Amino acid sequence: DALHNLGDAAALGIALFARNISRKSPDQFKTFGYKRAELIAALINLVVLIVIGLYLIYEAIWRFFQPIEIHGLSVIIVAGIALVIDIITAMLTYRMSRSSLNIKAAFLHNLSDALASVGVIIAGFSILLYQWYWVDAVMTLLIAGYVLYQGFTLLPVTIHILMQGTPAHVCIDDLVKSITALDRIETVHHVHVWQLDEHQNAMEAHVVVKECDLQHIEMIKQQVKEMLLDKYRIGHSTIEIEIPEGFCQQ
Repeated sequence: DALHNLGDAAALGIALFARNISRKSPDQFKTFGYKRAELIAALINLVVLIVIGLYLIYEAIWRFFQPIEIHGLSVIIVAGIALVIDIITAMLTYRMSRSSLNIKAAFLHNLSDALASVGVIIAGFSILLYQWYWVDAVMTLLIAGYVLYQGFTLLPVTIHILMQGTPAHVCIDDLVKSITALDRIETVHHVHVWQLDEHQNAMEAHVVVKECDLQHIEMIKQQVKEMLLDKYRIGHSTIEIEIPEGFCQQ
């Protein structure tokens, strides 16, 4: 539990550091901004969480074969102090965790800490009253299981965004049908949709239109952009307009 708390203290530091970086405005080096710093921090924290979970399983299994004497009262006192700190920290990060994978990873660290501290207190009383030293190992396995579940649940989501994956709510085939269903549009190709971060989606596409008039082309482009924003929550879209007899090298 002490190792787990130490790791989570470091996780909070990484999360807050990344959050400060993410607030920087776009510049010539990072034209999309620094929002993905939070995703990188979330990835680091989740990997650390998984490593700690695996190490706890190793320690717990080893304790079954080589049990050691544990001072129950010391365990209860230290875990009680840790529980108070974990609850306060979890309350501070809960609100922000609903809109940030980075803070959510840190919040889960603290929540798992609080649960771990409760388990350690139970183990401490079991050892103090009944000399059930095996409870320590059982609680460790339960804590590790929860830690690994949370880590392996959030890790694929974080990696998907970093790999510029398509947002979960967007089906490319449906999106293409929605665009071609608009007036004066013949076909759509070279479609790429990805997440800039947790909340911003982007798309680029080549749209073949029936109109060659510049005024109509601008109206079509605006129509496509509005549809993408309203229906698919894509706020950053780059639309290249082509005419049927045009040639697209992409």
